[in-house]
Amino acid sequence: MTTFRSRPFSGGPFSGGRAALAALLLSTAGVLPAAGAEAAPGSVDRPSLTSATGSYLAGRYAQRQDDWSNAALFMAHALSADPGDLALLRRTYLLKLGEGRIDAALDLAKRLIDKDNDPQLAIMLLAADNLARDKLNEAEAMAARMPKEGMAKYIGPLLDAWLDAARGKTDEALQALRPLGQASGFNALHDLHAGLILDLGGRKDEAAERYAKVVDKEAPLRVVQIVGNFYERAGRKDDARKLYEAFRADNPDSLMIEPTLKALDGGTAPAPTVGDARQGLAEAMFDMASAVHHEGAEETALLFGRIALHLRPDLTLARLMIGDVMESRDHHADALAEYSSLDKDPVLGWSARLRAADALARMDRNDDAIALLNQLSAERPERTDATIRLGDLYRSAKRFDEAAATYTRALDRIGKPEERHWAVLYARAMSYDKIDRWPDAERDLMAALALKPNEAYLLNYLGYSYVDRNINLDEAKGMIERAVALRPKDGYIVDSLGWALYRTGDFEGAVEKLERAVELKPTDATINDHLGDAYWRVGRRNEARFQWNRALRTADEEPLKEQIRAKLDQGLVDPKAAQAAHPKVQ
Repeated sequence: MTTFRSRPFSGGPFSGGRAALAALLLSTAGVLPAAGAEAAPGSVDRPSLTSATGSYLAGRYAQRQDDWSNAALFMAHALSADPGDLALLRRTYLLKLGEGRIDAALDLAKRLIDKDNDPQLAIMLLAADNLARDKLNEAEAMAARMPKEGMAKYIGPLLDAWLDAARGKTDEALQALRPLGQASGFNALHDLHAGLILDLGGRKDEAAERYAKVVDKEAPLRVVQIVGNFYERAGRKDDARKLYEAFRADNPDSLMIEPTLKALDGGTAPAPTVGDARQGLAEAMFDMASAVHHEGAEETALLFGRIALHLRPDLTLARLMIGDVMESRDHHADALAEYSSLDKDPVLGWSARLRAADALARMDRNDDAIALLNQLSAERPERTDATIRLGDLYRSAKRFDEAAATYTRALDRIGKPEERHWAVLYARAMSYDKIDRWPDAERDLMAALALKPNEAYLLNYLGYSYVDRNINLDEAKGMIERAVALRPKDGYIVDSLGWALYRTGDFEGAVEKLERAVELKPTDATINDHLGDAYWRVGRRNEARFQWNRALRTADEEPLKEQIRAKLDQGLVDPKAAQAAHPKVQ
């Protein structure tokens, strides 16, 4: 079951230009693994760094395995033997930046800017570093070297604007920012940073006009924090409260806005969210990072996130995002380190600890994950997110009795389920089904469907379960047909329809649907097995044996393997043999 959680980065402050920006960044970064390369957990073995060529090859291999730490180590050694190699210099710089080795990245960036014909990320880091050290002249000189094409069309105006703001030149900053507002899809990002610059420059009325343009019902957490903070400082507490409560209504399972609401009730005037140009540029880098992260450009998000944290180490949302990037790339130990650094944070601590439990589970540290989730569940007995995650963990570990009991505890806390709780009922139903408590599973599935009547997975699961038990076949067929209409390219659901046709004796119709299911999911053992059965019934015996052999090669569960071996040996001698229970599609 997918556990739903608030995504503080979703959408960022702009949306229309994200895909184009992500494509630009992916094409210019030059450090990403080759398309189709699979990430491997852990690290490659580290040979002795005696051969520059060996280090280069090891670095390329580590990079293809998505092991940036070792890739950076090997590439740095290779670069020491061939310091003039531009491609190697660029690659090593980006690896060091992605790893968070800022001092090393800065040294490499200084070497890179005079050699590379497109040194945008190097210029960005060096300009940001100079701003962080209050070296405005050097920062401006570096910004003047920024190209005008590619991703520089987006980061250049932000950099120039915040450097002007650092000198107190508000009008010049707004002018520098203007090209961003003229880029398709970037109006909201332009207005947010124009508001921040006007706010910093003391022009509150103009800032309010800009901020009003970026607040909508789907505004991400950081935008809500920035604009709400402005409203509080401007004495508009009712507007701030309305904004915070709207975020809470849109994200009912999130605790992220609660500390802000509590502080508002306390009456203490907050400090500005962005108090200087350094913090403003950090916000700009985080906005870019969160936008491309939303589009799946995780490596690029990591690079911008590192620059944001270099400018502002207390930008905790950037740290949480970096943890999420690491987690999505199966760097679970690195993700855990980022999450653990936030466990005391008043805004993000709860979410970070939940994510830490996920990371522990993916590291096969189930006992530690269970202990943490039990602690969280006990800590906030009014909440269900930790308890649901605990049920998910038990279910993924095939501890179905404990999973069902844990989901029951979550549902007891929920009380009367709402539409958004259908997935908890669905998860408990699957757990009940695995421990042969079908009546309980059927009850939960029916209750979930009452909440979410057009949910394809629910329709498919209940329909397939009826077909598998050879009961309620007409009703089951109707449910699965609805599921297929909702998700026509889902191989599991199309397989369910084919199997329903098979069970009702329409073998020709079953072949048509099951062939389509195999096209959609060619290596699924159950689907191949079903198609083999259908082929046999229509007299296509050689093709049936071919499909059964395919299924046997990919099957994981021994009962299915035994059934397939029997059919390969004897065929489908008795029609009843074809109605033996098959593993359920989930």
